[in-house]
Amino acid sequence: MRDVPENRYVTVTLHGGRPQAVSAAAGFVAGMTAHGITCLIKGEHLAALGPVGNVEALGPDNVGLSELAVVFGGDGSILRAAEWAMPLDIPVLGVNLGHIGFLAELESYEAGALISHVVERAYSVEERMTIDVTVTDADGGELWRSFAVNEVSIEKLARERMIEVLVRVDARALSRWGTDGVLVSTPTGSTAYAFSANGPVLWPDIDALLLVPLAAHALFSRPLVIGPHSTVSIEVLPSDESRAVVWCDGRRTTDIAGGMVVTAQVGAHRLRLARISQRPFVDRLVRKFALPVDGWRGVAERNRQHAD
Repeated sequence: MRDVPENRYVTVTLHGGRPQAVSAAAGFVAGMTAHGITCLIKGEHLAALGPVGNVEALGPDNVGLSELAVVFGGDGSILRAAEWAMPLDIPVLGVNLGHIGFLAELESYEAGALISHVVERAYSVEERMTIDVTVTDADGGELWRSFAVNEVSIEKLARERMIEVLVRVDARALSRWGTDGVLVSTPTGSTAYAFSANGPVLWPDIDALLLVPLAAHALFSRPLVIGPHSTVSIEVLPSDESRAVVWCDGRRTTDIAGGMVVTAQVGAHRLRLARISQRPFVDRLVRKFALPVDGWRGVAERNRQHAD
């Protein structure tokens, strides 16, 4: 009896406003079609791609069929894909067409190698910690819930005023700050907003929460690395100017006021990132940030060797 071919599905998402992303995605879809793999694509991107091959509109009836989500864009596009892929445990593979692209596996010039890796399932999957976020009122009633792959930030709304917050760890008061805000980051997010706020870089295989105050007016306002079993809560203290806003990954947001509490703890779901190489994180760090690893002595020595 002849074997019936396996039906395979890969979801493709892209930054529709970038012609380079549209072109790269169209080439990938054509390659998938040539190997009998169906691509699932959001409706708003189908028109941008045009008649490129075997595609279906991504919807609730087929979203769970995907073995992989391939994203053409920057870290923002990858975070958008994570919103639906993470609860379904679908791995996400990013092709960087943005700026730094820390979450991406490939740069745009490497996209040609992607088709064969997907066809042959020649990739590994690593898991990244996430944060579960809740906002409660003064009586403990839940007002809002979300998650974060990079970070949750509590930021002042009024430019001319600080907010006052009381930070607790495992229900024990840690410090009271007058500040522009506070963020709680994952190791993945330590190279994003937390890095810009002078937080340390954490290796992604570490399970820990990173607590970073934003321009706090206090003697003790250093970033803190907190264990994965702890819960961090930030209470916005009541005052005339205690309006603030909560952001998760800079995408999902809600306004908060004095007396409300933002709680962050290690998330129940993990983001699964597909990797086609075993490149160490230190190499990724050096490449993404263009870190200088050769001093002038090393350059001079190489020049001397070439002269010989």
